[in-house]
Amino acid sequence: MKNFLIFIAMSISQALSAQSGTSFYDYTVKAIDGTDFPLSQLKGKKVLVVNTASKCGHTPQYAKLEELYLKYGGELFTIIGFPANNFLRQEPGTDEEIRQFCQVNYGVTFPMMSKISVKGKDIAPIYEWLTSKSLNGVMDTVVKWNFQKFMINEDGTLSDVVPPAESPLSERIVKWIQGSR
Repeated sequence: MKNFLIFIAMSISQALSAQSGTSFYDYTVKAIDGTDFPLSQLKGKKVLVVNTASKCGHTPQYAKLEELYLKYGGELFTIIGFPANNFLRQEPGTDEEIRQFCQVNYGVTFPMMSKISVKGKDIAPIYEWLTSKSLNGVMDTVVKWNFQKFMINEDGTLSDVVPPAESPLSERIVKWIQGSR
């Protein structure tokens, strides 16, 4: 029975991937230092994808994200931050200014990417995938504000979306990280 359930789960996962035609791992983004960052290098890890901003009421979440990363980050989990200026121009800085802000104010060591757009006509391809069921095979969603969190499973499938105000240290996120592999 257990093998049958595993087979069914794998079949559903493969069907969803086939339906969408793309995977989280098919994308390459720019790291904050300008180098290419193929998301395929994260295969086998759970990934928390977060759109960030330096001048937002949620900006102190950087400290909680870093705490989460220091506790669980490594071979099985990582966080990637995507600075975005989509909400009330709360991320006006350059990549270098953002990098310095994150390091000086919050000691951020998790990977930060280059500033992108997370909604609208100029939405970055990875965020188009994250928010479109036709691409991710799981759900349509909208980025509501800075510090919205997308939970990506080890196989590159979208697991869930966590609202901006919910702490990175919430029970839901921690249980997901600690969940069986």
